[in-house]
This record gives sequence, C-alpha cells and structure tokens, in this order.
Amino acid sequence: MEQEKKPEEMNTERGGISVEIEHIFPIIKKWLYSEKEIFLRELVSNACDAVTKLKRLISLGQANESEEPFRVTVRVDAPAGTLTVSDNGIGMTEEEVRRYICQIALSGALEFVQKYEGDAANDGIIGHFGLGFYSAFMVADRVEIVTRSYTDAPAVHWSCDESGSYEIGAGERAGRGTDVILHITDEEKEFLGAARLREILEKYCAFMPVEIYFEDAEEEAKTKEAPAEEAEGGDTKTAEPAPINDTHPLWQKAPSECTEQEYKDFYHKVFHDYRDPLFYIHLSADYPLNFKGILYFPKLNHEYESLEGQVKLYYNQVFVADNIKEVIPEFLLMLRGVLDCPELPLNVSRSYLQSNGYVAKISAHIVKKVADKLCGMFANDRAGYEALWQDLSAFVEYGSLREKKFFDRVKGAVLLRTTASEGERRYVTLDEYLEAAKKTNENTVYYTTDPTAQAQYVDMFRAQGIEIVVLPQIIDTQFITLLEQDRSGLKFVRIDADVASALCQDGDAAENEAVTELFRKVSGNEKLKVEYRRLKDESVPALLNVAEESRRLADMMRMYQPGGASLPQEESLVVNAASPLIEKLSAEPQGEKAEQLARQIYALAQLSQRRLSAEELAAFLKNSYALLLEM
Repeated sequence: MEQEKKPEEMNTERGGISVEIEHIFPIIKKWLYSEKEIFLRELVSNACDAVTKLKRLISLGQANESEEPFRVTVRVDAPAGTLTVSDNGIGMTEEEVRRYICQIALSGALEFVQKYEGDAANDGIIGHFGLGFYSAFMVADRVEIVTRSYTDAPAVHWSCDESGSYEIGAGERAGRGTDVILHITDEEKEFLGAARLREILEKYCAFMPVEIYFEDAEEEAKTKEAPAEEAEGGDTKTAEPAPINDTHPLWQKAPSECTEQEYKDFYHKVFHDYRDPLFYIHLSADYPLNFKGILYFPKLNHEYESLEGQVKLYYNQVFVADNIKEVIPEFLLMLRGVLDCPELPLNVSRSYLQSNGYVAKISAHIVKKVADKLCGMFANDRAGYEALWQDLSAFVEYGSLREKKFFDRVKGAVLLRTTASEGERRYVTLDEYLEAAKKTNENTVYYTTDPTAQAQYVDMFRAQGIEIVVLPQIIDTQFITLLEQDRSGLKFVRIDADVASALCQDGDAAENEAVTELFRKVSGNEKLKVEYRRLKDESVPALLNVAEESRRLADMMRMYQPGGASLPQEESLVVNAASPLIEKLSAEPQGEKAEQLARQIYALAQLSQRRLSAEELAAFLKNSYALLLEM
C-alpha cells in the first residue's frame, strides 16, 4: 500500500487555468446577459467601435482619409433567416480574427486603448471585455464574419457554430469593414421581425456615435415590385434612407449651444410626453468627474405619479439601463432625464454597476446640482418659482426626507402656501411666516389640510390676524416633522388641534355637568371629553379639537397601511360658553328640545370637518327642518 507523501516531499508545480469552449459557450448563451435582446446592442456597439478606431487612426495620420461616410447597417432577411450587422470601420486581418475572435475575453478595444493611451484613444470606445461578440450565440446557431482590414490585407471569412467549432479562410469583401452574419435559430425567430428589431435599436442605439441604418430585405423586395412614384419633371422619386439614431445628442452639446425649444423637443422625443417639462438641468462635468446629462422636472398630475420617473443611463452614448439607484439617488428617480457616464465601472454585461467611490461622487454631485438649481430659481425668479411650487413641493419634500444633504441645501427655498386673499402673498418661506407671526403665534405654524372643509376654523383664525398654511398632501405630515426637528422650539399645529389657546377670550368658562352629559348622550360616546371655553367668535357654539400628535400618528398609519385599521384619534368637544346657543342650552338642559338642540350643535361641529356619514347627514337635515318649524 502506497503511503501518502509528506508536504516536504511534494513538488511545486505552476500552470494556467484552462477553459473548455464547450463549457463556456452555454454560460455565455444563458447567463452572460439579463435579456437576449442585448445581443444587438453589443454587435452594433462593436461596429461603432470599429469606426471610432479608424477615425482615431486617421486623426493620428496612421490611416488614409475615408472617401465614404462612416456608417453601421443592420439588415434583416427573414426568408433567409439571417440578421447582419455591417460597418465600414477598421476591419480585421486574419491574424486579428484569430487573436480577437478565436480567443474569448481578449478585447481588441482594450488593446487599442492601451496602445494609443497617450492619444486619448479611449474617447468614445465602448467595448472593454471581449465578450460582447459572443452574445450573438444567444439567438443564433451559426455566426459568420466577413472582414477586410483598412491595411488592404486580404479579406477573411470566419464561421462558427454553437458548439464552438470554427472555420477560417479567405473571404470576399469589396471594401474595408466587417459583416457579422447571424443565422437565427428557430426558437428566436422574433429577432427576424423588422418591428421588433426597430424597437431594440431605438431603445439601445438611439444615440450611438455612428450613423446606423436599418434595412429590411423583404420590404425592399416589395418596394421594387411596386410602381415607382414619379416626381415633377418625370424623374423617378426615391426616398433617401435616414439613420435611425442621433449621433450628436443634446447632452453632448454645451448648454450655451442649446435652445429652449431643443430641450423641449428632446424631452418629447425621448420620453413620449406631450406636455412640456417644468424646467431642466443640463449637467456637464469634466474633472474630477466625467459625465454629461439632462434632468427634466416633468409636469405631474398628482403627487403619486412623481414616483414613476425615468432616468436613462448611457455609457458612451450606449443605453445601459433605466433608474440605476447607485448613480441616481432614489428621490431623483421622480425626474426624467439622461445621464452619460463613460467612466462608469460596469460589469461584464454592461447592465449593472460595480459600486465604488466614483459612483458615490457622481451621485453626490447630481444631488448638489439639483439643489443648486432650485435655490437659484428661488433667488433669481421668485415669481416663476412660486408658479411651479405646487408641482415641485412633493419632490422637494420627498427628497428632503430621503437625503439630509439635499434638505440642508434647499430648506431656505421651501415655500408654504397660505390661505391669503387675492392680491396678498400666497407663498412664504418658513422664516417669513415666523417673522410675521411673532406677535400672535411665535414659533407656531397653524395649518389646514383642507381649507374648504375647515373653512370655519380658517375664518376664525384669520379674524385674529393669524395666517393659515395649506398642507394638503399626505407627505406633508412627515415633512413638517422634519422641519420641527431641524429648528428648536418650532411647532406645526393643525387649526382644529389648538382651538382653545389661539381663539379664546381671557378668563375661565364655567362648566355645566348637565350640558356635558347631554352632549355625551347625543354623540353616542359616554367618554366624550368636553371642554368649556369662551371663544372670541360668539357665533360658533362648539368645535371639535383633535390632538395634533394622535392625528399625525393616524395619518402616518394610513400612509403606510392603506385600508388597514385606523388608530383612534384623541379629540374633545370645545363648548363655547360665550355663544347664545350654549347659554340657552345651559339654562334649560333637560327635555326633548334641549336634546334636539344639542344634537344639532354636535352635528355642526362634526360637519366642520366633514365627519358626518350618509345616515348622520340625513338625520342632521331632518333635525334642521324640525328646528326651523319651531321658529
């Protein structure tokens, strides 16, 4: 029996890890990319890179000027079952085909960048990993390459099936460039549909840096068979083909070169929104960060729609993904826009990010730019800013709650809408409100969530010289809590939560136990809290007072658990001892008429907050009619 060798008796060996092609191909086909449609993005990106490389060599004097316009062509031939991506770029020699195609994960783009590093050759180069070409096998069972180098070396033909077995030999091609021919499998015939291919090209290639043309062999055959349209003078009219992409997107231009209409047209085109955006931010950074983009503030129908924004991320004008949260903070995803970051640390599939410090710096820079834009609008065009505030408020409040640094930058530009009359200032900052309230309600902001339903309260407060802030959105409850935490001693109080301290006359009001019990009886609540105050407005017999803390908690529960069980709110009935109706009720608190009057007063208190059910409203109207008959 052979004995196991001791560690000191073992020899050290060195070697390289080998990869069997029959094993790696299935991984590429099934697991490399999240969506099969990405194969077209990769092939078109490679074609654009081939053109970009040749342009670079021409600029360096290492290649002759091109006599024909640079272009990439995507051609589908459904009857033949093929999809071809062609370019008239740098092309490849046989040696280069063997090096870059026959070896997986060896990037010609990366080598090119390294070779011409001192000449900024990486500008516009898309590829890095040397794997994009093989995405073709996700939809094809055989792929051919016909290529001819710009050096005038002989053309090369390469063919490979899904097993990884290839053939290479002499090819035929009139000019420089490369054709990649995919023989689409029966299972992936959707990628032979012209409409489907146009959809993919529009999604991923709409702004690639080289003109891209789409051709449909089947449609061309039908066109040839149809009678030609004659132009004036008897000449045959032929429509010139147009590229499907914009090679110089708006974000690549300097802001000074762009017009207001161009920004709007770009927004309509990219986001298919017929409405104009509220405004936009043109982002441009070269050092130490390198990215460009445009962010739009869309017109929202309501506050919840703001959660459905769309920020498109590009890498050298190639679409990567929507709403990547590592780059765009969550609250900014309410917006719409485009962002091109050529130095993003993408993973091998160019679909996701490798998170690092660079990404965090981009995110912080974008937050700063958005905050600076808002503050600049407030400082330079207060009237215009106020006109937009109703649409901006939900975004600013949500962003402030999600990002402390954003809040610290924009809090001075937060506006509060008031119930001011026509001709008075309807929007004020927190500082402006508190300055005006020093004599009446120092460090206290009185607000309403529904100025129509709470009109009685609003009128009573304004009669005392106290302006009311309107906070109708669900998110307002959380935002005012943030404002209170940020400023010591500050309180936000809804107008139905502090009736006693704000609207009362000096002096105590005598309690009446009989009246208290009467109100408890008609309310159906034996534990109803009844308080007696002398209000400055004698026309109001009673009001409901809802505790601010319990109401806020109930609002938050409704936000996070819509449709769930609601928390009970701490409330009390404030009886106005100065009201003639209460004096009348106190003088004779017994009997049917007293009960009828108490029921009416309590219903009026509920009605001021729209608290009556359908049955309660019907009873109120019936009771009102009976009281009128007795007058």
